[in-house]
Amino acid sequence: MRIELATHPGEPHHPNEDFASVTLPASGDGGALVLLDGVTPPPDGDTGCAHDVPWFTARLGGALLELAGSRRDMALASCLAEAVSRTADAHRGTCDLTHRRTPQATVVVARWDAERVEHLVLSDSALLLAAPDGTVTSVLDDRIDRLSALGPVTDAQRNAEGGFFTAAADPAVVTRAVTGVRPRAEVSALAALTDGAGRWVEVFREGDWAACFGVLAKEGPQALIDRVREAERAAPGRRGKAHDDATALYAEL
Repeated sequence: MRIELATHPGEPHHPNEDFASVTLPASGDGGALVLLDGVTPPPDGDTGCAHDVPWFTARLGGALLELAGSRRDMALASCLAEAVSRTADAHRGTCDLTHRRTPQATVVVARWDAERVEHLVLSDSALLLAAPDGTVTSVLDDRIDRLSALGPVTDAQRNAEGGFFTAAADPAVVTRAVTGVRPRAEVSALAALTDGAGRWVEVFREGDWAACFGVLAKEGPQALIDRVREAERAAPGRRGKAHDDATALYAEL
């Protein structure tokens, strides 16, 4: 098994708000990965919370990884719901968890064993699945893209009916996630990317998701992030932040 991970902050003096990790059970049968992209707070810092986004992603990511790896009896959506609840309970007494900008994150989680590969995607991070014949399938929650096609995406659409959804303080958000299960024989490798790494495809149009997967497989996650940074320097202000936290995880099963 080959597993590689790379992450790089968008700004050198600002904490990286992404989280990524992999767990492999002692039995050697299967594994799980978790990737979160923490949502950067507004410029005025008004989130109703005493904690920063890295605190939130570390708590949520750690809980989700533990549950996905150890509770094979729980569906991934149930694992995420429990992780959201645990994290909310950790600061419910000190923070306003009803605030629309309470700390939150996008989510990718995948779990595999000898029989199947399960996955869950919430918001605009990406999961890529490669078949033994080389076919690459992207698993995306495209709500933000669909909203963007209609006009500017606003905070009023955040975790609201008809809008887009992130993991924040309400465990019911798991019903909005994109989930699925595939036979293990149909998946030879997979990759998870925050949108900062996915910019290579979605913003700079340097290639499609299959080409992106090819870079990860041949050169590794750091090479993809390096390509994103090069594209950002060549076209500053192309869309959104000049640089975003970028994280990519690649695993051959």
